[in-house]
Amino acid sequence: MKHLKYTAAALALLAGPALAQDTMVIGVSIPAATHGWAGGMNFHAQQAIDRLEEVYPELDFVLATASDPAKQVSDIEDMVATRGISALVVLPFESEPLTGPVASVADQGVWITVVDRGLSQEGIEDLYVAGDNPGFGRVSGEYMVDMMPDGGDIVVLRGIPTTIDNERVEGFEAAIEGSGINVLGMEHGNWNRDDSFTVMQDFLSRYPEIDAVWASDDDMAVGVLAAIEAAGREDIQFVLGGAGMKEMIQRVADGDSMVPADVTYPPAMIATAIEMTAVGMTSSTPVSGEMIIGSVLVTQENADGYYFPDSPF
Repeated sequence: MKHLKYTAAALALLAGPALAQDTMVIGVSIPAATHGWAGGMNFHAQQAIDRLEEVYPELDFVLATASDPAKQVSDIEDMVATRGISALVVLPFESEPLTGPVASVADQGVWITVVDRGLSQEGIEDLYVAGDNPGFGRVSGEYMVDMMPDGGDIVVLRGIPTTIDNERVEGFEAAIEGSGINVLGMEHGNWNRDDSFTVMQDFLSRYPEIDAVWASDDDMAVGVLAAIEAAGREDIQFVLGGAGMKEMIQRVADGDSMVPADVTYPPAMIATAIEMTAVGMTSSTPVSGEMIIGSVLVTQENADGYYFPDSPF
């Protein structure tokens, strides 16, 4: 029924201003810049909105950033009540707390685009835009296996509890299965440098010998590397992060033995999601479904192609 309501709304717009608003409003609800990837995502969201408001005079955009799930729910409810949004682009702070509220908005006939961190219930969104999270974990795991052909002991830092974090870990675990790589411990670092520093300090105190770390995120890798340096540990061969932070890509390009590779997960996907939603709201171009952006292994050989010095991330 959601698609039928959307079509009816589009027809009403074509019928003339007496039957519809002069403009449609697209709400964009995203987490605040609590870490580097989120900072890059905020940057790209604002850039996309500024550009698209020039391209589509019939659209208005309202952007809200939230520092926790409760604030994000409140932001979305406010968009519906005070702005009468026709579409919602949402990157959930966490999957579970946002699922019910976003489903309620969808039930009111609002077009839903979910980005990155999926909802915990399938079928709510009209469009899903994300990186290849199972592939992100698989590429990371395959690289660990290549680097450790005889196996070894590693520790793992997970992100915030979300569907994408689950997918990454499942992809990673499948890739290292039967390789002789043993996961000593796995804890949530919440995609945060300070949290990851603390988690890694705990790992270092618990395990006298660690061969490598899958930090699964560049912000977390920064915290991990700081903890290793502070402890003066020399047993750890390398740390693998991910997402393509420019500082980490630079270290890969420079041949840093502790950061020999990275795995891409571009924060600019939020701009892709906003633009696809705008196209869907202003034309008959079909945009519903899934758009998955693949993850690429970045090594010293190809790092120059993934280094963007003007990026905030």
